[in-house]
Amino acid sequence: MKRPTPIFFFLMTLLWLGVASSCKEKEESTPEPQPAAPSSTVEDKKLLDEVQKSTFNYFWDFAHPTSGLARERTTSGDLVTSGGSGFGIQAIVVGTHRGFITRAQAVDRLLKICNFLAAADRFHGVWPHWLSGSTGDVIAFSPKDNGGDVIETAYLVNGLLTARAYYNSSDSKEVELRTKITQLWETVEWDWYASRGDNKLYWHWSPNYGWEMNMPIQGWNEGLIAYVLALSSPTHAIPSTVYQNSWIGNGGFWNGSTYEGYKLNLGPEYGGPLFFAHYSFISLDPRQLQDQYTNYWQQNVKHTLINRSYSINTAPKKYGYFASLWGLTASDTYNGYTAHSPTNDNGTISPTAALSSFPYTPYFSMQVLRHLYTSLKAVMIGEYGPYDAYNKERNWVGRQYLAIDQGPIVTMIENYRSGLLWSLFTNLPEIQAGLAKAGIQKPVYETGFALAVLDVQSNLLDLLKHPDADAYQIEVAVNNAPGLTLQVEKGDGTVVETIWTNETKATGLHTVNFGKALPPGTYRLRLKNASVNKELVVFLH
Repeated sequence: MKRPTPIFFFLMTLLWLGVASSCKEKEESTPEPQPAAPSSTVEDKKLLDEVQKSTFNYFWDFAHPTSGLARERTTSGDLVTSGGSGFGIQAIVVGTHRGFITRAQAVDRLLKICNFLAAADRFHGVWPHWLSGSTGDVIAFSPKDNGGDVIETAYLVNGLLTARAYYNSSDSKEVELRTKITQLWETVEWDWYASRGDNKLYWHWSPNYGWEMNMPIQGWNEGLIAYVLALSSPTHAIPSTVYQNSWIGNGGFWNGSTYEGYKLNLGPEYGGPLFFAHYSFISLDPRQLQDQYTNYWQQNVKHTLINRSYSINTAPKKYGYFASLWGLTASDTYNGYTAHSPTNDNGTISPTAALSSFPYTPYFSMQVLRHLYTSLKAVMIGEYGPYDAYNKERNWVGRQYLAIDQGPIVTMIENYRSGLLWSLFTNLPEIQAGLAKAGIQKPVYETGFALAVLDVQSNLLDLLKHPDADAYQIEVAVNNAPGLTLQVEKGDGTVVETIWTNETKATGLHTVNFGKALPPGTYRLRLKNASVNKELVVFLH
């Protein structure tokens, strides 16, 4: 029998607590599905700005007034969440970058957060899942979970280190902020949670119950970032043998099967809930990660496409999923809280699933975003952006906001738009050292269109005109290939645009803008020199 994963226990705990019982259900009469309306880059940009600003405000306006940390959900009152606050700290970075707040406002808030965290309950340096936002005292997440939580702490530290990289000026407050973040980071005792002599990293430890929760963090799920940080720590690192034994060597890491036409290297059947492709990758750039098991960009894109294809093509038609309404991940549902996925589907869509997938499937994610803010706006959009969940068959709306669902929306959309968070965190020297210990390296891509994953139904790549560039974008890999020409062709081979002409580019990935004046339709990108001739069929929407 397959051993239960950490997320299984996490969800059972939430159900035991009845967290979702506070979720107000609302029945609405909603219109029949309509195709996503045609849109301009001006309209799309305005829409992205709106959803980023509103989801950011959950962490800014609705933050706990004493601690500055994120409340678990709309009804949490004094209770704050460490992991959701890590997402919120990165949302503050995005808010600064987008001009929602000033740099000085952000630094003041982050100093408040750091000072609170320094005085809050910690257990061998690890924060608990839940805290009192007023006192910093631990609030038990479940009867025996009243101590340190490594996964939630990883999300928190991930946010802090990303902020340390962003607020990098010589301003005295920014210097103070960086010093405080470093002190918090270096006092997390990751190695304590791998000290049982069995080469496993454990999720929990309690001063009352010790290791009784007994949950090693085993892959594949949302826990990669915990291992990256535990391996990267300059003061309390775990050995690489723990990563190999506990994360990879547990029988649940490798997959290798094909679902909806896509071969998936890692994880459970159909990939599991989509937050597996989000939580560890809010600032860990999957384009730069590859090991003997997978390319992590390809893993996440295929996981997303499997989830979407199941929703549209395979799920029961009574659920009402279609091209502008898809995405299964953990969220509230009409009878509790669960990790929705193709193998655990009751007709509930979670907006965070598609919207946090913008870097992987921008055109398909934009279809959902447009639908939410047009046909479903009256029932699905509130003060802090899209509500948590929607079940069309039952005319049910989960009218709560959850930190762990709103946070990935604002941050992953920013990674689609600018790559900001990915650029800040992944290349930190400590993180690069930790990745190396895990055997994860920067890929050496062959010359061509290495990041493109074609839709198996159409055998082409659907492209959305990037709202900030007002042009289509594609990543082109170059590997020691001089004299490259890159052109856009019609189906009959007629060249309609030349992007590169006999150019020599540095080895690596290059973001190329093209097609600004081209009408929508099917085209072929051709990359060639004396020894290379690669093509990619695209549909420009």
